[in-house]
Amino acid sequence: MQELQISRLFTWKRSTVESRVGTFYNETGDSKNTIKYLVALQIRDELSVEDFSFVLKELVRHIFLKTKTTRALRRYYYLFLDYFTAKEWKHLTSRLFTVKRFVTEKLTQLMDLIEEVRPEAFAVP
Repeated sequence: MQELQISRLFTWKRSTVESRVGTFYNETGDSKNTIKYLVALQIRDELSVEDFSFVLKELVRHIFLKTKTTRALRRYYYLFLDYFTAKEWKHLTSRLFTVKRFVTEKLTQLMDLIEEVRPEAFAVP
């Protein structure tokens, strides 16, 4: 099956979207493009009066919790916070972001906070 046209996602009914996106994922296993389609559907939900909230919730949960971690999943995961419980979200975050990356980000944040409080601490004499 070839990729879906993003513009079509904004014209189809919810049932058609669920069927087509679900079929696309089942036939291709392409989580990267499937997540992009789901992000587009979240945008549609925000822009239209039609209800597209939690569209393909089980597919989202499957992709994030069961498939291989990819850059696309790390890039878009925060958009799907409401699809998971707090415990699942914590697990998902640790699954997508390795400890090394997490520690590096936290150290950077800490250094930024220290620099705000004591700018001279890191000044070059």
